[in-house]
Amino acid sequence: MDINDKKKLAAEAAIDYIQIGDVIGVGTGSTANYFIDALTPIKGKIDGAVASSEASAERLKSHGIRVLELNATGQLPLYVDGADEATHQRALIKGGGGAHTREKIIANTSTKFVCIADDTKLVDSLGKFPLPVEVIPMARSSAARELVKLGGTPELREGFITDNGNIVIDVHNLEILQPIKMELDISAIAGIVTVGIFAIRPADVLLLGTDNGLKII
Repeated sequence: MDINDKKKLAAEAAIDYIQIGDVIGVGTGSTANYFIDALTPIKGKIDGAVASSEASAERLKSHGIRVLELNATGQLPLYVDGADEATHQRALIKGGGGAHTREKIIANTSTKFVCIADDTKLVDSLGKFPLPVEVIPMARSSAARELVKLGGTPELREGFITDNGNIVIDVHNLEILQPIKMELDISAIAGIVTVGIFAIRPADVLLLGTDNGLKII
């Protein structure tokens, strides 16, 4: 089974978590796109979706799915999104697509967070994937210096601006053995909007596509 088939398997399995009348949160990225595509046959079952990026909003609309603003919906019953890395404890690194600020907001506003991924994303500890950090532009240098103190090697994501108008710094060479502490430490740096560690609010369920079928953690 190739990697796209694994992503599709995990994405389609997430459909089972949807209840009639739900407004659901929808993430960003290649696996989330498979989930959006899988929503189309059952779009009459849901009342709409909250998108974590402009790209996902456009894809939802192209399938005829109503896109709502989070401020108008209140608590969501379900959020479905992918990840760049995931541990057995369901802590995640997200933000390879640069949408992790809105993704974290929606995850924190959702009763259940279902993460969908292929099994190559499952790791023993986070950090091999460069950690995305959204930063207010004027804090680029000062935030980078603080990230170096934490043991990382920060690199500006060239030519990329988030949907919020900010920059992304990708932090290499971090060994994240205590993801909650690292999330708190980086979040406390002045000028950093959001770090791509999802450990304070991890996934509730991890659906992994594997060569042997679906694995649920």
